[in-house]
Amino acid sequence: MRDLTVRQLKLLQAIVEEYAATGTAVGSETIEKKYKLGVSPATVRNEMVKLVELGYLKQLHTSAGRIPTTQALRLYITEIMKEKQMSVREEVEIKQQLWDNRNDYERLMRHATLVLAETSHLLSIAITDDNDIFYAGAAHILDIPEFFDIDVTKTVLGLLDRHGDLLSLFKKATSDNPVKVLLGEELDMHYLEPCGFVFTGFYAGKYGSGMVGVIGPSRLNYPAIVPVVRYFGGLISEVGRNW
Repeated sequence: MRDLTVRQLKLLQAIVEEYAATGTAVGSETIEKKYKLGVSPATVRNEMVKLVELGYLKQLHTSAGRIPTTQALRLYITEIMKEKQMSVREEVEIKQQLWDNRNDYERLMRHATLVLAETSHLLSIAITDDNDIFYAGAAHILDIPEFFDIDVTKTVLGLLDRHGDLLSLFKKATSDNPVKVLLGEELDMHYLEPCGFVFTGFYAGKYGSGMVGVIGPSRLNYPAIVPVVRYFGGLISEVGRNW
């Protein structure tokens, strides 16, 4: 963040959050009208040009607004965003949905991915060291514009049948944060540039360990998704101690 001013950081935050909400390029007029940054429209435009030069924004078409780059999204996730904590009610409701399956590993994992998919409205997945893959919510991504590209969707869905490739992708995350995020070019796989993966580890007793998370567009609502994924990982681990 040392190359950005406070004003540029606030502008970048506004652009990332607007892009996450709409999925469309963000213009200076939108920022000036919706976000109270305390500067003139001309200043917003000039700062957006600087953010393009610094590699945080890109312009897909001459007359279009800007979208955040992977560099910008990474900065937002690691330095800017504030997580939206789950309420006690939300946590209790999720736990109640899984608790009846706590003594059956496969039923618990299948139901956990189903509830995670319903909670996040994304494709959810769990993968274990014993080559087990559980997933749910594939239909959710079909409603997301990034997945209207059949090659992107085929690549993501194809991963569900390839444990090794999926595990290799997850291992690309080197962050010390318990909840890992991989997005855009970081995935280093053709057709996955528009995608974002959020996942965390869990312990499954005699079944070993694994990872659980969601797959969606790179413009995910990370402040809301990260705590949800963290909670599911912790809940599976809590139950897994008894397996």
